[in-house]
Amino acid sequence: MRVVVAGAHGKVARLLSAQLRAGGHVPVGLIRNPDQRGELARAGVIPIVLDLEHASVSDVAAVLTGADAVAFAAGSGENSPSSRSLAMDRDGAILLAQAAVVAGVRRFVVLSGAGADDYERGSTEPFQVYLRAKADADAAVRTLDLDWVILRPDALHDGAGTARFSAGVRVERRGIAREDVAAALCDVAVGQDPGRVQLEITTGDLPLRAALRAADVAVG
Repeated sequence: MRVVVAGAHGKVARLLSAQLRAGGHVPVGLIRNPDQRGELARAGVIPIVLDLEHASVSDVAAVLTGADAVAFAAGSGENSPSSRSLAMDRDGAILLAQAAVVAGVRRFVVLSGAGADDYERGSTEPFQVYLRAKADADAAVRTLDLDWVILRPDALHDGAGTARFSAGVRVERRGIAREDVAAALCDVAVGQDPGRVQLEITTGDLPLRAALRAADVAVG
């Protein structure tokens, strides 16, 4: 399968692309910095320079055409200015999803964040705006005619993955390895369609699909 990954130079996205390659799939990486093209190409990713903060729906749809799935793994980062959180984490994700509709790419996977809906309404504190941006983007994606999956991981760390998960509308905070988040994104991007799913995920005791079933999510 050909999978377009937005934010392809990020930590989770690079792990995701490596796992796609290992599974025989073709990762296409969207980046805004042309200096990152060589690094991605050496890793077996097809790099495309495209800035979601300034592109049009038609610009993005053109590079999505022919893909089998799209994964939004871009992000401004929790310490970014509020303006960038809104421009990337909200508007960039929505733009990518709208472009997927235009391009006819059904499978759309979002890397969101646990607790996104719990942001403090009216707050201008940057992290609260970041959470709001994630929540707004997820809400917009849910309205579109896509086979969307929204994964909201617990706090990320760079430790070794366990390949064991807990999933639910809310999960106990345990932390989760970026490697495991990438594996979950890869699974729902190229595996059997789990249906329209929005769930938090964290480290647990079950393989991903078993964790989804335990969360009462219909899976193939």
